[in-house]
Amino acid sequence: MKRIGFLFVFSCACLFLISHIVFQEYKTEQSDPPLSIQSEDLIVLPEVNDPPKPPPKKEKKKKWTLENTEPLNVLLIGIDARNDEPSRTDTIMVAKYNPCNKTAKIASIMRDSYVTIPGHSKNKINAAFAFGGEPLLQQTIEKNLDIAIDYYAIINFEGFINMIDSVVPDGLEVPIEKAMVDPHNSIRFQSGTQRLNGEEVLKYVRFRKDAESDFGRVRRQQQVLTLLKDEVLSFSGLTKIPSIIGAIRPHVETNIPPTKFLSIGRDLVFQKIDEIDTMTIPINNGFENKNYQHAGAVLELDLAKNKSELRKFLNE
Repeated sequence: MKRIGFLFVFSCACLFLISHIVFQEYKTEQSDPPLSIQSEDLIVLPEVNDPPKPPPKKEKKKKWTLENTEPLNVLLIGIDARNDEPSRTDTIMVAKYNPCNKTAKIASIMRDSYVTIPGHSKNKINAAFAFGGEPLLQQTIEKNLDIAIDYYAIINFEGFINMIDSVVPDGLEVPIEKAMVDPHNSIRFQSGTQRLNGEEVLKYVRFRKDAESDFGRVRRQQQVLTLLKDEVLSFSGLTKIPSIIGAIRPHVETNIPPTKFLSIGRDLVFQKIDEIDTMTIPINNGFENKNYQHAGAVLELDLAKNKSELRKFLNE
């Protein structure tokens, strides 16, 4: 007990002394006059510069991992659907998308191309759609041109108009090379760049009352698709995709699964396509103008030439 009592008293004494010393130091600081420091008394220390900081490391952008790695061939069919008449094909295209090398190609097939239609006699290729719808048209293309088609999409004219008006509500800027006049179809366009709404764009691509006839129509269809591609893949265009899909969905028939469609869309957003390459079947010097009683005026194809050029174009 004595030992403990001694330690306790000793500890208290030490604490008291320490407190007292600190208190006295504080009083001295408060009572002493301020210290006068002359400039000559100062010791100037050399300036120490901080070592330069290394530039911030640039964060590496994560590379988009493609969801699709195989090329796709899609049959695109534009139809003129009227109330009491069978639908007629106005546009036939094979579009190829290769996500690995970021390329898109479109081969337009002239509707008057004279081909063998399975189960029928030779006729214009658009007759295949009238005889057996998309399945027969696809079979006809695959048999005559020796290419494989993975999917199809059919859009009618109303869907085309809605798509244009959704993508570019203020109109699509189209450079028109020369005046186009067709009073029967209410077509009257002056030359020069003009802003056209959906209905006017449809008239523009369907016009055939000039020396180019259907060849000019196909060329304008390809031109408008390229203009639309630029609009859709712009920032403002991407924000409109939901409304675009909503506008055209009732007017489109396709066998592309929704999940596939979305994955292709994501790849297109992150792996933008700069250009769309185009070609037309028949190729120059690859057909003859003929006339048959059962089919009328047709383009009789040199199949060997056209198949070879098409496969080369599509890298088949």
